[in-house]
Amino acid sequence: MVNCPICNGRAVGRVGTDQFYCWDCFVEFSNIGNQLRIFDIAEDGSLEELEMADVDASLT
Repeated sequence: MVNCPICNGRAVGRVGTDQFYCWDCFVEFSNIGNQLRIFDIAEDGSLEELEMADVDASLT
């Protein structure tokens, strides 16, 4: 079972190889090797990678 790295939720689905989507906080993330990449989904459906500063700010 994969938990979301942002909200630690369990409502996570697989959208591709090593790519996941969190239904609780609406982010997509991938974990390839030791590198965690987190993406916000834009209105047009494209992915915008979040910087760790953006992730930290969303947690407060």
